[in-house]
Amino acid sequence: MKVAVRYYTKTGNTKKLAEAVAAAVGAEALPISTPVSEPVDILFLGNSYYAFSIDPEVKKYVRSLDKSKIGKIVNFGSAAMLNSTYKKVKAEADAVGIPMDEREFHCRGEFKGVHKGRPNEEDLKAAADFAKKIIG
Repeated sequence: MKVAVRYYTKTGNTKKLAEAVAAAVGAEALPISTPVSEPVDILFLGNSYYAFSIDPEVKKYVRSLDKSKIGKIVNFGSAAMLNSTYKKVKAEADAVGIPMDEREFHCRGEFKGVHKGRPNEEDLKAAADFAKKIIG
């Protein structure tokens, strides 16, 4: 099974999760500025809420994906206040015809002192365990 891990972060929280996911599935965590050049069965996509939505860069990235190269997207991320970005990412993926796995990983992330220290080691382990379950 071929897997890629891409992420978008402003605070570094999602990068930490992406590195844990990547280590668990034997891939490299790369920012969304790095295209997926080889076909993959699964694209783990890390992101978060910024101003009550996913960042415009994440929207642009998902819309730029070549559906012939991506089997499905698996969403993961962290946020200080809001929960899942799944519906926002799915709307973008649907627009380009890329399926999304219904499973996702989300945890709290530190922002301006709220949820200090998150994601923590327990969160990173949970993200890695989640990724391992996805790839079987």
